Amino acid sequence: MRIFQIFFLLIFLVLNSCSKTTKETHKYTNALVNESSPYLLQHSHNPVDWQPWSEEILAKAEKEHKLILFSICYGSCHWCHVMEKETFKDETVAKFMNENFINVKVDREEHPDIDKTYIKAVQLMTGNAGWPLNCITLPNGEPVWGGTYFTKENWMNSLKQIVKIHKENPEKTAEFAKAQVQRINALQTFASDTDVNLSKISTDSIINTWKKHFDMDAGGLKENEKFPRPSNYNFLLRYTTIKKSEALMFHVNKTLKNIANRGLADHLEGGFARYTTDKDWNIPHFEKMLYDNAQLISLFSSAYQIHKNDTYKNAVYQTLNFVEKQLTRKDHLLYASLNADSRNEKGEMEEGAYYVWEKEELKELIKEDFALFADYFGIDQTQTTEEGKHVLIKKHVDADFIKKYELSLSELHEKVTQWKTILLKERKHRVAPETDTKVITSWNALMLKAYVDAYKVFGDENLKTKAIHTANSIKKKLVKNDWNLLRSLENENLKGYLEDYAYLIDAYLAVYQITFDEQWLHHAKSLTEYTLAHFYDSEKELFAFSETSDTALNFKEIDVEDGVMPSGNAVMSHNLFQLGHYFGNEDFLSKSKKMLQRVLPDAITYPYLHANWLQLYLNISKPYYEVVINGKDAIAKAKELHQNFLPNIILCGSTTESTLPLLQNRFYEDKTLIYVCVNRACKLPTESVSKAISLMKN
Repeated sequence: MRIFQIFFLLIFLVLNSCSKTTKETHKYTNALVNESSPYLLQHSHNPVDWQPWSEEILAKAEKEHKLILFSICYGSCHWCHVMEKETFKDETVAKFMNENFINVKVDREEHPDIDKTYIKAVQLMTGNAGWPLNCITLPNGEPVWGGTYFTKENWMNSLKQIVKIHKENPEKTAEFAKAQVQRINALQTFASDTDVNLSKISTDSIINTWKKHFDMDAGGLKENEKFPRPSNYNFLLRYTTIKKSEALMFHVNKTLKNIANRGLADHLEGGFARYTTDKDWNIPHFEKMLYDNAQLISLFSSAYQIHKNDTYKNAVYQTLNFVEKQLTRKDHLLYASLNADSRNEKGEMEEGAYYVWEKEELKELIKEDFALFADYFGIDQTQTTEEGKHVLIKKHVDADFIKKYELSLSELHEKVTQWKTILLKERKHRVAPETDTKVITSWNALMLKAYVDAYKVFGDENLKTKAIHTANSIKKKLVKNDWNLLRSLENENLKGYLEDYAYLIDAYLAVYQITFDEQWLHHAKSLTEYTLAHFYDSEKELFAFSETSDTALNFKEIDVEDGVMPSGNAVMSHNLFQLGHYFGNEDFLSKSKKMLQRVLPDAITYPYLHANWLQLYLNISKPYYEVVINGKDAIAKAKELHQNFLPNIILCGSTTESTLPLLQNRFYEDKTLIYVCVNRACKLPTESVSKAISLMKN
């Protein structure tokens, strides 16, 4: 017995000693140590006295007569890590920041409201913005200065100048800040005429305006860095099917093929990076975000449905495989992202180290097939990274490649599979990028929608099962009893934003259309009613980004532009439109139309920033169908219907009697009937899916 006591005492002393050693290894610890965000925790041992954002920050700054320094970024961002290493870990820099500022570190993914406000302010002050985003404000949160990445020297020089100016002339600083607030608020004005005649607007004219911004060589928009912008291409895919424009179709397909084949795509493990640093889609900024990959699954599913191009199908399944293996939790919820940086062979953090290749390394791995491999994956044919390393880029159409090298298609596929197996084996010896394990409601909703969209096109029952599991997990863990949403699973105190509600409503409506389980329709309606009660601005007839009761800052963000993610207002306008049709709710339909009319003048001028509004415009101005399927085979007929590209319908159905307005008095025990309706006025029913489609087309 004595021996066991001594043994356990030794264990205790060793563990206690380890615990003390661990604590002593951190010279500094700040308030971020108690946060749940992996990004904030990365900065919890900086010498900077970082504070997490809360409304109390404003009172603290006022009490201490200090400016607030907001440093805003996210866990997978390369330049955010660089600035931390070079600047925020420096004791001299930290000493100056601590003496002169209330320093607030913000995870933009937890607080997109703060991010949207100050990125707009920095854009107005400097002409551009990005991450890391740094903004200095008065104690009331009004912005006075900002920028993005700074070297340590530039950072210190800038801070010293700001402090000097503010101390010498605080009235001038306050005057400048007020002017910035006025400029920000001026951007929140929208058309007042909601009586505009939608039928008189020319979509051809809108597209002609848009075309001026097309990159006709590489696809996408004319920009030096290329973002995939799924909202844009979802709309353009739909528009090309209406207009049958060969030129527009060519541009859309060129863009999608470059997204799928070039450096944005990870050709070994699947998934897409956030953007490329060049205009030709070759060199990615290597972080992989859930929201990008979810939207691209939906986009490529639609593209395959229209064009039946295997490149698009492969993009869908490779991305699904990536999400399953690297971002999916056991409870079917999903992590936020993978870091851009990982450790290189020297043990140092390097952007893209996990993904890029030295030419000599590739030669040694591929051996006698290297010349063939190098041509197929663009080695020496495209630019390299700044370190001279290579990204795999599929340069050739397989049909052209096999003709050039006199191979059969099966021989090529065998070789490509062999090459990928070799490189994957080698990559597994590298240190993988860290995962940002936040579970964000809106991003999970986008992935839920992606499962549904892929299921509709490919009919893969496994995808339907994933959708139902994810929908249930979101309901169980992210939706509170009063229909209040969490922003993220890890932080019970963080309220959901408009995008969380909008995307989840949209996803639940999508789940209803593949299951005919009415709980999802009613969940969507309940969430919509909560959103109307807590986010709707009756004066602007649009939704605020955060709850209207949240008055911490002097400006309220109204989000109407599609960026890398859809506008929350645009998605809510679609939700109201769909629910208005499902429940015969004229108030929902009226609100949806008024929202469109508020934003339409901007959409006409800047269509590439308002693609989801233009989708709604097509729904309202062109024929839109309520398709009702009632009977014991309703699910099977719905699955058959989903095989067709039908963006201008909502689907309502049941295998039993239902009290839903569109389903009442339409159920028969012995047959399954399909009704094609417009504004609840239906044509004669049919039992044939093809006949129902012809009724819509005619």
